[in-house]
Amino acid sequence: MPNSKSHVYKSHIQMLTISGLLIAVGIIIPMFSPVKIVIEPASFTLASHVAIFIAMFISPQVAIVVAIGTTLGFFFGGFPVIIVLRAATHVIFVTLGAFYLHKISKKELSAIRLRIFSFSIALIHALAEVIIVSIFYFGGNISEAYQTQGFFMSVFVLVGLGTVVHSMVDFEIARLILYPLEKNGLWRTSAKKE
Repeated sequence: MPNSKSHVYKSHIQMLTISGLLIAVGIIIPMFSPVKIVIEPASFTLASHVAIFIAMFISPQVAIVVAIGTTLGFFFGGFPVIIVLRAATHVIFVTLGAFYLHKISKKELSAIRLRIFSFSIALIHALAEVIIVSIFYFGGNISEAYQTQGFFMSVFVLVGLGTVVHSMVDFEIARLILYPLEKNGLWRTSAKKE
């Protein structure tokens, strides 16, 4: 087997392995994490998006596979359909974010630009989840706690604003995990090199 084919084969196996591990982490954290922030009727599990954000830094393909894999994990885990559909919307922001990160050079990844990127991705993330919850809200297929709080408070404030904050915190955790590894040569992100 020629050397270039061997390298491609090893790279594919490595990406498949990393994807599988990130899917597992992305399913395990929400199921077993002791750190849940509950603001009735919503709850947020710290670090539940970290695996997806790490995948986003690796490559668009890994990001999409991990987002789909975690969604299937929630589905087969018997989670309520609203949670499964909210997880399914992650494919949207992860795909956009991964292609953006893959397209830019590392010099463009300044601290300020990363925070702007994180906020932009968080807005897309929140919008998609607000749409899903709104469909359930107006369809009457949502918990009574959401109905009691009213549409604006339960959907826009708790789900929308809550998702923006949660997304940005998880993005920062993923960044804090990846950057020291990359600096020490133990990891490489998909961002183009100069």
